[in-house]
Amino acid sequence: MSPARRLAVLRSHLQPAAPAGEGDRDVVVCAEQAAGVSTSPCSAAAAAAGGGREAEGKSCVFCRIIRGEAPAFKVYEDDVCLCILDSHPLAPGHSLIIPKCHFPSLEATPPHVVAAMCSKVPFLSNAIMKATQCDSFNMVVNNGAAAGQVIFHTHFHIIPRRSGDKLWPTESLRRRSIEPNETSGLVSCIKEQLYSSPEGCKAEPPSSLPKER
Repeated sequence: MSPARRLAVLRSHLQPAAPAGEGDRDVVVCAEQAAGVSTSPCSAAAAAAGGGREAEGKSCVFCRIIRGEAPAFKVYEDDVCLCILDSHPLAPGHSLIIPKCHFPSLEATPPHVVAAMCSKVPFLSNAIMKATQCDSFNMVVNNGAAAGQVIFHTHFHIIPRRSGDKLWPTESLRRRSIEPNETSGLVSCIKEQLYSSPEGCKAEPPSSLPKER
């Protein structure tokens, strides 16, 4: 990704300096009243799970927003996560769900924090779709530089969609069917990785995967 592109994506997560219009303030107030928003800091449980990355968080754009050092259009906030509008959205209502503790990637984010973020998706996406008069949305996670991640602080994108909006031309590309002969080795490799990990050791391997002796 070119430096110019990285800068453009970075800027897209920050609110312009101009003050929000009445409509924007209404959205924030309405969402906060409906949700019973808590503005308390990151929960102790999340912090204990790895949120004490002060050095990484000092220069992180999202951490600055969470600390109140950078402006943003806040839609929702609780003890664990924050939802803001993307100021350079792919579509009206394009929002970001961000954990209030600094985790650089999805795999570094504790499962209970990911679960807390995911639990808000139906509630937030429903409100966003109603506000933008859409009936569909994409939930996107760019995890890692090759996947387009620029801000290394875990976040989910909620992007409202309309039929025919043509946001991604690749949606119309034809994909070939999966070939069993080509993928059997890949499936076995994935299973081996799953059941050799600490999380996988807690589960019983499937019958097709022999246990280690």
